[in-house]
Amino acid sequence: MAAAMPPDPQGAGAPAANAWSPLRHRVFRWLWLAAIASNIGTWMHEVGAGWLMTTLSPSPLLVSLVQAAGAAPMFALALPAGALSDIVDRRRFLIGVQVWMAVVAAALAAATYLGLMTPVLLLVLTAALGAGAALMAPAWAALTPELVPKPELQAAVALSSVGINVARAVGPALAGLIVSTVGPWATFALNAVSFAGVIGVLAGWRRAEVVQTLPSERFFGALRAGWRYARSAPALHAVLARALAFFVFASAGLGLLPLLVRRLPDGGASVYGALLACVGLGAVGGAFVLPRLRERASADRLIAVASALYAGVLVALALLPSVWLLVPVMLASGAAWIAVLSSFQVAAQSVAPPWVRARALAVYMLAFNGAMAAGAATWGVVATQASPTVALLAAAAGLALGIPLTARFRLACAGAEDLSPSLHWPAPLASTEIEHDRGPVLVTVEYTIAPAQAGAFVAAMQAVARMRRRNGAVSWGLFQDTDVPTRWIEFFVDESWVEHLRHHGRVTRSDAVTEARVRALHSGPQRPLIRHHVGPPA
Repeated sequence: MAAAMPPDPQGAGAPAANAWSPLRHRVFRWLWLAAIASNIGTWMHEVGAGWLMTTLSPSPLLVSLVQAAGAAPMFALALPAGALSDIVDRRRFLIGVQVWMAVVAAALAAATYLGLMTPVLLLVLTAALGAGAALMAPAWAALTPELVPKPELQAAVALSSVGINVARAVGPALAGLIVSTVGPWATFALNAVSFAGVIGVLAGWRRAEVVQTLPSERFFGALRAGWRYARSAPALHAVLARALAFFVFASAGLGLLPLLVRRLPDGGASVYGALLACVGLGAVGGAFVLPRLRERASADRLIAVASALYAGVLVALALLPSVWLLVPVMLASGAAWIAVLSSFQVAAQSVAPPWVRARALAVYMLAFNGAMAAGAATWGVVATQASPTVALLAAAAGLALGIPLTARFRLACAGAEDLSPSLHWPAPLASTEIEHDRGPVLVTVEYTIAPAQAGAFVAAMQAVARMRRRNGAVSWGLFQDTDVPTRWIEFFVDESWVEHLRHHGRVTRSDAVTEARVRALHSGPQRPLIRHHVGPPA
């Protein structure tokens, strides 16, 4: 599997004339082709594992847990993986993870071929593959900007989405044929081989050296910085809320599909693969239609309509008795899925600056995969206790109900904020050289605010507080001088001197606009007075 959640079409609306231009770049072109082959292997594994579980156990819970086992590791590993991908060499990191996943896939093939497979072992090895996917997903998502120039980035991520969904159409169809003629073990073996292309391209890529003036972030510090950013980014919160409300319920469809196919009179492995291929074909078609739809509707409206369509898909899965009737339903499900998924991916990428982008994407992936895993397990329990029909109808009702309940969470538009570094903060003054690890660092900013402007100032400072915390501050406060009421003191604390220097580099042009709004309320003769204080040496 090239990636669990590679970049989806943030640039679905890129001009058609430039749609293929990223393929001019050699590394991107070969990596794109290798990723298609690898993702075909991934979808072959999905079909093989799902169908194998139906032969090992008739339990709806165990069948749905195959999907949960693949998605659950993302819930545990997404943010650590994002932190790693922001601080290590992504190329080497990705090669190591790809090798791990190839070994696990080969072990799965061998155990199945030798007749050693059990439901528990299948879930464990699927989870091991999911762990590899979780580790590589943030690094993969953050890789594309290194491979193509910025003007072609939107076209590049759109091509990535097309490649993913071509694999989604081809992989299940091939897997259904292979499972019915050779056996599930062959799909696992081919998945193991499919990693070779990505490994080869990454091994041959000579990545440009990144010049850093500051030492790399430490792992746990990067982890904390990622959490701080996520906690203080309302635009990211909106993405997470909408994503959770969709994927928890939408997971019922794919999670219970193997069981539904087995119940059909003409159901079989080839039918299961064909229906999954229809999902991929629908997604490919949807990816080409999305640019026109985005010209006519906002992301929020597009998600609402696609969610309603997917709720209808769940109802159809629950009630329709024929494979042929399910074909257009699965095509519609693919189109609805890509519309929602790409909109969320665009929004998640649009709210984070480069220094924390992989970690922000990791938080989104955590929500996505956590919702998919929890949802699949939950609907498996419901299907066991009641029936798959009841589970699907309940999921459809929940999905439909979530549309009006989450409408207040508006998604940010791509490019709405300038997240490039502003570099407008002057270097902090220090009479002597300060060791990087010394800290904490207390920064105070003194404002003069007329009494009539105090209310507006306090309100405007809430945005400043979120900005400071996003960029690394561990605490923040605002106080009014009791003796001179026009004097207000803002303070924030960074963990260490090096973290404060990083804070300087993280301030964006959008942050500079936020600061300018506050400075406009400052009535002193000079700019607000800034002082730096550092903790005693260890």
